[in-house]
Amino acid sequence: MDRISFAFRSFFSILFQGGLAADIALAFGYAKPVTVKTTAPPKPQAGPADGAVQILSLLQRDARLVDFLMEDISAYSDEQVGAAVRDVQAQSRQSLERYLQFQPVIDGVEGTYTKTEGVAVGAIKLIGNVPANGKAPGGLLRHKGWLAAKIDLPAAVPGAILAPAEIEVE
Repeated sequence: MDRISFAFRSFFSILFQGGLAADIALAFGYAKPVTVKTTAPPKPQAGPADGAVQILSLLQRDARLVDFLMEDISAYSDEQVGAAVRDVQAQSRQSLERYLQFQPVIDGVEGTYTKTEGVAVGAIKLIGNVPANGKAPGGLLRHKGWLAAKIDLPAAVPGAILAPAEIEVE
């Protein structure tokens, strides 16, 4: 019966106190109680997804971009959609410029021949008649690409809420 008692006491002693009780340790021939070291769980780190949600949150707050994208606009005329897009675009641009500094990946004139030598592999996308090996010495620049040269986001709000629900109290 002592073994069952020791088993329960040992289990709960290790679970709640991190080590064996002194009398149990001595009963099994340990000179002193054995302490089980526990490590704290690692702190969660912000990842790329957190920044994406944060940027969407800023664009929703400043320009109501998510509202616009989630709206069914098929019932509206082209003029109404165009007017809404103009406002959303201007406010989104201001918001992005406030928190990010953009630079072109390749600072060249679109439509001119551009060499791929010296450009990072992930920084370009070959389009058109791409060789089977996926490499080309150059081609016509169709889009300069964008690089976020500076990112200055405000402190992140935990969670994935892009914008809180708004309730008007009457």
